Parts: sequence; structure tokens; C-alpha cells
Amino acid sequence: MPVVETRPFTDSDLDAAGELLAGRHRRHREAEPLLDARFEDRAQTRAAVEELLRKDGASGAVATRGGDVVAFVLGVPYAVKTWGPNVWVDSAGHAASDAEALRDAYAAAAAVWVEAGRTRQYVLVPATDAAMVDAWFRLSFGQQQAHGILAPVEQQVTIPDGFSIRPPTHEDIDQLVHVDIALPQHQQLTPVFSDVAPWSIEESREEWEQTLDDDKEHVLIGVQGDRPVAILSMTDFSNSRHDDGLMHVEGGGYLGFAVTLPEVRGAGIGRALTEASLSWAAREGYPAVVTDWRVTNLLASRFWPRRGFRPAFLRLYRSIP
Repeated sequence: MPVVETRPFTDSDLDAAGELLAGRHRRHREAEPLLDARFEDRAQTRAAVEELLRKDGASGAVATRGGDVVAFVLGVPYAVKTWGPNVWVDSAGHAASDAEALRDAYAAAAAVWVEAGRTRQYVLVPATDAAMVDAWFRLSFGQQQAHGILAPVEQQVTIPDGFSIRPPTHEDIDQLVHVDIALPQHQQLTPVFSDVAPWSIEESREEWEQTLDDDKEHVLIGVQGDRPVAILSMTDFSNSRHDDGLMHVEGGGYLGFAVTLPEVRGAGIGRALTEASLSWAAREGYPAVVTDWRVTNLLASRFWPRRGFRPAFLRLYRSIP
């Protein structure tokens, strides 16, 4: 068998990359049919790869065997303030007919990235592709985030005693800002250890004013007595930064924010808010709802799969000392 060779990714590789990516997506949709069928067309996947290649700082590599491209990896750097000295292999940024060859393509691409100081590396991988996940794991990547999907159905909403559910009003904002920051505060604790600082009360207040005025989100709050204690927000997936590349879900909804105050967790109000919100999504005609969670957030990583969300993509992460 011919040996695997590598070289930098160029425009001449777009057709082959599109073909490999379309094949990956076809296999992915066999396991997760809620994903967008149009990316089974190599013209669409070629365009998605080309879009990445045209971004500032994009670079990558292909692995070839006997002159044929059998794997490619394409990375793009994003805001250093948010992600550190980073590079992202987005959902359209890698594919292979031979998962082992993907490791060769990464090795060639990563040499350039690390030389440029981009040592915090992220990749979005189909959760159902065991061979591909294994290939990335054997490159010292580990799972950081899960992106889940489900088809919403109307369901019975069971509200625990002493609680109620309703939309928020401007009169609730003084209390909601304190519920709001409970999520980033939780993410800073063990075992997540997020280095993203919680937003301020003033920033939360400003965002709540905008949310209640622009009507882009469907927000429900859980109330204990007359005190808001939980929040859940739904919107169109097109409003999410995750609606990108092959993660796109046509006409999908996005469960973008959910939090319950620590003192009432386990009482059932978070589950009731989820039931009510998914029922709303079903009535609104969303074919699918997407959400995401840190897998080191023990509460979230258990709660969302129990609500029916199936991991569709995994965000993997590697930090090189």
C-alpha cells in the first residue's frame, strides 16, 4: 500500500475536500437525520470548506496516498481575547476516508500552528463517528463540549408545588439579574474551572432590557412564590454562533440559556421549564432544537441527555504547553 504523504492545503484541494466532507456528512446523517441534508451534496460542502479557507489566518494540510487526497485538516484562528492563542478546526474543517490519515494531516497542519504560537486548539467532530473521535483522542484531544439535538414534541408540563412558570416582565429585572449570573458562577467551580469571568449586574440588566424589548427570544421563568428562581431561553438557531458550517439545522430552534438558582436545584422547576419550552417549540413548528453544554458541568451533562438531547457534535480541545 502506498505510504501517506502530507502537504499544505491549497485551492487545488477544494474539490477533494468537498467530496470527503460530503461523505462524512452522509454517514453522520445516517445516525442523526435531523442534520441538514443539503450537505450531502459535495458542491455545498466544497463551498463550506472554501468559506473557511478564505478566512483570515486559515491554514491546513492534506494527507495523500498514491496521489489521492484521503484526509484534510483546515484551521482558523479566532479572537485571542476570548479563546487565547487559538486555532479552530470547525465542523467543515476536516474529513477523511481513512481516519488514521487524519492524524497525519493534523501533524502537518499543527506544526505551522504551534510555530505561530497557536497552542490552544479546538475541533468540532461528529459525535457518532467513533473512528474519527478516536483519531482525535489519540492526538491528545479531549472532550470539552457537547452539542445536542432533538425533535421537539408537545408534552405534559409537571410544575412542582410552590412554583409557577410565566414570561418575564420589566418589573422582574432587578431579581432576574441575580439569577442570570448563577450560571457563569457555577461554571467557575470544580470540575469546570471556566476562566470566563461572570458578567456584571449592569451588563445583565442591559441585556435583559434588550431581550424584553426586541422579542427575538422566547423566555420563560420559574417562580417560587413571587421570586424568580430559574430561566430558560429559546430562539432561532440562526441567532446562535454555533449555527455554522455542517452544524447548521435548517429552521431549527436553539435552547441558548438555562439556569436554576442553587438552592432550588433538584426541585423540578428546571425540568418543568424545559418541558414547557420544548412544547412551545413543537407548536411553533421547529423541526429540531439544538443546545450545548460543557461536559465537565456535571449537572448539565446529566440533565440535557435525560431530556432527550442526543450529542450530534463534540467540541474537543488540546492545550499544548
